[in-house]
Amino acid sequence: MPPEADETLPFGIDAELAVLYLALKKGLSVEKRCESGIIIAADTIVYKDSIIGKPEDEADAFAILMSLDGGYHDVITGVALVEPRTVNRKVFCVRTRVFFKSSGEEAIRAYLATGEPYDKAGAYAIQGEGGQLVDYIEGDYDNVVGFPWTRIKEELSSFNIGI
Repeated sequence: MPPEADETLPFGIDAELAVLYLALKKGLSVEKRCESGIIIAADTIVYKDSIIGKPEDEADAFAILMSLDGGYHDVITGVALVEPRTVNRKVFCVRTRVFFKSSGEEAIRAYLATGEPYDKAGAYAIQGEGGQLVDYIEGDYDNVVGFPWTRIKEELSSFNIGI
């Protein structure tokens, strides 16, 4: 069920609080239309000195990827678990550090030509062609994809749900 939540962030909010805020806001917006079950809402950002969103165009995607090239950044996902019509709520975030290879302009331009980076925060998809830019990660791979399933399963145990 898609959330109906404004994703505008409060000014000056830090990265972890931003994803927690947005995940909970999304979860609570869905709760209004849900009678039972557990709502799992998430928001993922790419962070290097500041939040890196989806690129506006090819030039922006190129600039983003060049800024990540040969360095590292963090992917942070905030998750909200909400049990409708109860006070049961849990929010948490998962951080994964992603190290990029030094790929250079030619490799980045070739990746841009795939069309993949334009609707992705950080302008890449680790599970797709963008994985070729990644050297290694420290943390949960699924988090970089945008859904830290291992941690979500652990946290769901407090809701007495068998997964």
